[in-house]
Amino acid sequence: MKFSIGGSLKLAFRPWVEGLENIPAEGPAILASNHLSFSDSFFLPAVLDRKVTFIAKAEYFTSPGVKGKLTAAFFKGVGQLPVDRSGARGAGEAAIKSGIDVIERGELFGIYPEGTRSPDGRLYRGKPGGLARVALATGAPVIPVAMIDTEKIQPPGKVVPKLMRPGIRIGKPLDFSRYHGMDGDRFILRSVTDEVMYEIMKLSGQEYVDIYATAAKRQIADAEKAAARAEKAGKAEKADGATE
Repeated sequence: MKFSIGGSLKLAFRPWVEGLENIPAEGPAILASNHLSFSDSFFLPAVLDRKVTFIAKAEYFTSPGVKGKLTAAFFKGVGQLPVDRSGARGAGEAAIKSGIDVIERGELFGIYPEGTRSPDGRLYRGKPGGLARVALATGAPVIPVAMIDTEKIQPPGKVVPKLMRPGIRIGKPLDFSRYHGMDGDRFILRSVTDEVMYEIMKLSGQEYVDIYATAAKRQIADAEKAAARAEKAGKAEKADGATE
């Protein structure tokens, strides 16, 4: 990816970066980033010398046909790991195991604590599962990362990206070794996650919303459906009035 897509991305979009010195030259670390766009997983690895391994849903790797094989090859090439979301606890446990494996190999593990892309550019509450549990189980430092303006380059549903400069701010590593082995304590998990999200907020300048992004997406979808129903009802009422 670095030698093909990575070079093209840097040449075409010219991303600016602050804090590269906070990425260790070797050894494991967790990169915890906000998530504004599908392209986040490409811009961040493109500006780093080291490989970053993210996780992706298994469907990207198992789709049939030529398109499915090309998609699988692409995601493997850019360092994504398939996560099977089936089973009792779904993607959460699979993500944690994958993250621990990456860290134990001495590599960089990338994760989006919000769990999904922001629906409106704001920063949402971090989920206390994957990020905190991997950090506490391994003792690896957590490096907060802020992606800037990537949602303007490729909003959800947009295939062709807009040519403009995104930004990447990389914060100083956070040490949670004082909580090592306490990954079963939900209060500790919440505290660690909130501390990381606070650092991401400072780096990104985003407005923080203390609900999960998945809940916000449901609220937005429900509001859109209600508006559509109201518009349909209004048109029907208007049509009935015209008939009378």
